[in-house]
Amino acid sequence: MELPSFPFYPERFGGFCTKILMFLLEVLDAMKLDRGQAIAWLQENVSARRLEHILGVEAMAQTLAQRYGVEPEKAAQAGLLHDLAKFFPPPRLLQIAARYGLEVDEICRQVPHLLHAEISAIVAQEEFEVRDEEILRAIANHTLGQPEMDKLSCIVFVADALEPGRGDKKKLQKLRALSEKNLHKTVAGVCDYMIKYLIKHHKIIHPRMILTRNWALETKD
Repeated sequence: MELPSFPFYPERFGGFCTKILMFLLEVLDAMKLDRGQAIAWLQENVSARRLEHILGVEAMAQTLAQRYGVEPEKAAQAGLLHDLAKFFPPPRLLQIAARYGLEVDEICRQVPHLLHAEISAIVAQEEFEVRDEEILRAIANHTLGQPEMDKLSCIVFVADALEPGRGDKKKLQKLRALSEKNLHKTVAGVCDYMIKYLIKHHKIIHPRMILTRNWALETKD
């Protein structure tokens, strides 16, 4: 996509002009994803049920973005690409993490599946040329969250847990209702819900989720 030519005098605007240009480039980058191509790739690499979940996350993320003043196109793109590495086997996840210098702690070595979020961000860059840092962070943060994460990351984190395909339990319904009123409280509520599930099933809890929960509890929308 070519931008129209116009007189440009960067010396008049300095850093402000650079910021505007970077913003425009990010918007254009978010708009250029070929959704059909992404879905075709997903059909080859994830199950039909997982694809339904991904499309549910895409739709819910877009709705939440409109509610919280985030660009819906970015939210939709992050939602669509958030599980690209979901079905990668553990050796492949660890291999890609090593190749790209990702920090892999002891828990992730024991449960490599936890790396699929960060690896999905890498796949988004490599397969679909995503360069928008907000979108990539949202993809990378969708499983464990991250203290101080931005609204887009919060939105995808919440949508991943609460999209309609996750079920109709009362707790999920309450969290969905809360997601329309307070984003950070919903992040904390999702963490609580997931931590309780992990405890019930005797699963390892990554400390980053606890840190995300504590940060979200103390953060106001």
